[in-house]
Amino acid sequence: MYIRTLTPSDAESYRALRLQSLQQHPEAFLSSYESEAKLSIETTRIRLEPSDGNFTLGAFLDGDERLAGMATFFRESRPKIQHKAHVYAVYVDLVARKHGLGRALMLELIARAKAAPGLEQLMLTVTSSNLPAKRLYESLGFVRYGTEPKAMKLDGEYLDEDLMVLLL
Repeated sequence: MYIRTLTPSDAESYRALRLQSLQQHPEAFLSSYESEAKLSIETTRIRLEPSDGNFTLGAFLDGDERLAGMATFFRESRPKIQHKAHVYAVYVDLVARKHGLGRALMLELIARAKAAPGLEQLMLTVTSSNLPAKRLYESLGFVRYGTEPKAMKLDGEYLDEDLMVLLL
């Protein structure tokens, strides 16, 4: 497997995997399939443009050029909170699971976060019922510092989210 920063030229494959993630696991993301499907490919290209504080990593299985996993890093830019960054939109394609892609994505993202001057903490939220994701994050050193009750409402049901942090 290999991990690399996605660029605007990856927009089509990223969009396809993003829509798949929202369709198959709507409980894991705040965005919805319907709202993301309306976005133009140009919007996706703009979102994938890496900058000093933002990037999206892509994971690929050996011998396969198809995007199989993704994770987005976003660093706060306001002076009082620029010691913090967030992890968003972590997803691994169903057919690529059990190959360590999620762990590899997160390890690469954490390594880049540790190399960022002045960055002290990496934050994420995870649906409280998503035990495999929570186990992965905990194994990487993230700790839960709270739970937001009723963080999301999906098909009339409320879902809680665990707030997690990794102190760098």
